Amino acid sequence: MFVKKYILASATPFATPYYVFTGQQPGPVFMVVSGIHGNETGSIRAAQQLVNMLIRRALSIQKGTLIIVPLVNIKAYCKRSRGVPDLNRTFPCKRNTAARHPLAAALFQLIQRYRPAWYLDLHEANGLSQQNAKRLGQTLIIQPGSRGVPIVRQIIKSINSSIPNSSYRFNIRLRELPGSSRKAAARIIGAIAVTVETCWSLDRVMRIKYQKNIVCRFLRTAGLMN
Repeated sequence: MFVKKYILASATPFATPYYVFTGQQPGPVFMVVSGIHGNETGSIRAAQQLVNMLIRRALSIQKGTLIIVPLVNIKAYCKRSRGVPDLNRTFPCKRNTAARHPLAAALFQLIQRYRPAWYLDLHEANGLSQQNAKRLGQTLIIQPGSRGVPIVRQIIKSINSSIPNSSYRFNIRLRELPGSSRKAAARIIGAIAVTVETCWSLDRVMRIKYQKNIVCRFLRTAGLMN
């Protein structure tokens, strides 16, 4: 496995590192982003831990290419805020339209450059979806009609079997969010694009564990990891 570090939006106030891990064998391109919202610290920490594990070879990519942007919105993270404007409403909604924020534009240019077959956007939300259907905590969100829906359902079934407390189990949500990076990756690039939402009310260590577990399950499903 080969590792390279780059800077997204270099020479701007939004400069932030990203990492490219390349396996020894050909395979799909898989992209993971976190920290689009700066106050969702569990998902950010999970992405950073995955980067560290890959660098020290505690995890390894055998096939394909994995790109991880562990902290997209550094300015929002420094304030521990969601971000103003909400970056996840500023990505292009269709082809030949522009992003409405320079950081969204930089991230989408990266998506266009690599054209990932898989795209995971790590987030956190209020409320447990098992207790309130209107809440997004403990959900995987995917575009309605996506070919990835059966895969998401299988991953949810698998991870839920390892969660003893039924209130903490995950649900699927079929939703399209205009201006989100997930919609842009799905509609414009054609990726299987999924938003991962853990619940803020859970212990932070637990949330990080869930996030890493889900990412690794997707990587194995996509064939990048054994």
